[in-house]
Amino acid sequence: MGSDKIVSMPTATPAPQQTTGVCDDHGQFPQQVNLIFGREFKTGCPECSRIRREEEAARAEAQEALALRMRMAEKLGAALIPKRFAGKTFAEYIADTAEQQKALKTCVRYAAEFKKIAAAGRCLLLLGKPGTGKTHLSVAIANEIMAKSSATAVYRTIGSVLQAIRATYDHTSDQSESQILSSLISPSLLILDEIGVSKEKPSDFELTTLFAIINGRYEELRPTVIVSNLDAKALATAIGERCADRLREGGVIVIPFEWESQRGKEGF
Repeated sequence: MGSDKIVSMPTATPAPQQTTGVCDDHGQFPQQVNLIFGREFKTGCPECSRIRREEEAARAEAQEALALRMRMAEKLGAALIPKRFAGKTFAEYIADTAEQQKALKTCVRYAAEFKKIAAAGRCLLLLGKPGTGKTHLSVAIANEIMAKSSATAVYRTIGSVLQAIRATYDHTSDQSESQILSSLISPSLLILDEIGVSKEKPSDFELTTLFAIINGRYEELRPTVIVSNLDAKALATAIGERCADRLREGGVIVIPFEWESQRGKEGF
């Protein structure tokens, strides 16, 4: 015969008791007392708990806001937008004429639809007369997408890019040419300004560098904004047909700026 086994039955947990607790700050409140393993556990003041939750939520919100501001500051710092244009927004752009209103509306839509734009690698050309607000609107696009999404943007003049790469050849730079090119290819959006400023024929070095940047972004499906005082035909000569062909693919958007210079007027 097998030996009898003694099976221990679980001890039932006593039902919680309802009593009245007293809070130094909020007075009496309904309190529940639970007896667990011989120890009493009492619920606290619900008003104190509510205040504590709100304070914790406020702290978490403040920490998140601080983190967002820091991330934005890092983005803006990495963007290298000139101080004169750093705070430019769409709201500050004065659009008195139908042409200016159309340019503004197109740039606003480009920023608003940037997720779709980025997926297609669709480029934007702001072309025309100097002092008409091209750089203002290009930077406003960058500021808008960085503020409202995880996208990154970088602003460079072609002159500063060429100078930075030349510095790598005589070892006066702490970056290599490949690192400089990578910093221009990797951002979600690149703004290349002052294309074709020189009236001289672009050098092979300039054309080669431009192609390395534009083709690199083309291959990665990353859109580029070109800012130039040239018209579309002259731009193709300044950047080379291979670059122009890369920019066209995906349905390039061209905005002509044909009105007179607005420099010195508020909003530009």
